[in-house]
Amino acid sequence: MPLVRARFSVRGRVQGVGYRYFALRHAENLGLSGWVRNCYDGTVEGVIEGPEERVEEFLSLCRQGPRWARVEGVEVRYEEPWGERGFRIAPDSDCRD
Repeated sequence: MPLVRARFSVRGRVQGVGYRYFALRHAENLGLSGWVRNCYDGTVEGVIEGPEERVEEFLSLCRQGPRWARVEGVEVRYEEPWGERGFRIAPDSDCRD
C-alpha cells in the first residue's frame, strides 16, 4: 500500500472542543504519523502520513470531528511523504508556513 502525506486545515468550531486530542487518538489508533495544532485564526491544521487507505479514514473522521465540534470544512493538500515518526500535538501557531 503506498504511503501518502496530507496537510489538512479544519474550519468551524474546532478549538476548545478537544479536536486536537480527537485527532491524536485516531491517528494513534490507525498507526499514522504527523502532528496537529491550533492556529491563531481559529482553525486547526496538521499533517498526517501513512498508508493511503488509513490516511483517508483519518481525514473522514476529521470531517466529523469530536462531539462538541462543528466542522464547517476540511481542506486537504497532498505532499510527498517525509517519513514522519509518531503523532504529536504541536504548539499553537499563526499557521502561515
